[in-house]
Parts: sequence; structure tokens; C-alpha cells
Amino acid sequence: MAQRTTADQTMSRTELGAYLAELADEFDRGGEDIDVGVGNKTVTLHPPDDVSVSIDVVEQSSMLRGQRETVDVKLSWKPDRQ
Repeated sequence: MAQRTTADQTMSRTELGAYLAELADEFDRGGEDIDVGVGNKTVTLHPPDDVSVSIDVVEQSSMLRGQRETVDVKLSWKPDRQ
């Protein structure tokens, strides 16, 4: 059974940079569980040393909606433990 925790919000570039830096620090510790902030919750995860990474960048231009750019970063792994 999958359990999903989702939060959609708007951040300034500075806030986003700080959030991503904090997430990077969690991964940099290595060999430990990581805590990921999702909205007003914290989720503890158990990544192994090697993590699959997928990055997708989309640049769209539409006469009606204007331009839009999207970056999706997906990290996935099988947990070291449950």
C-alpha cells in the first residue's frame, strides 16, 4: 500500500534554494535516515547509498497561455530498511 504526503505551495527563489540546500544536507550525511519537510509535516525516509535520479525540463510556449517552464526532479530507491 502506498502512502503519499503532498504539499503544493509558492516559494521565493531564496526560500526554494534554502529548502533544496536543506534536502541536499540530509542526503550528504550518508548512511542515515533523512527527514523531508512536506508542507507542515516531516517524513522520515531510508535511502541507500545509491539513488536513482531523473530530471525533466519542459519549456512551453502557447499563444493563449504564454510561456511556461517546468523542472521535475524525481528521486527513487528501495529503502535500506522499512
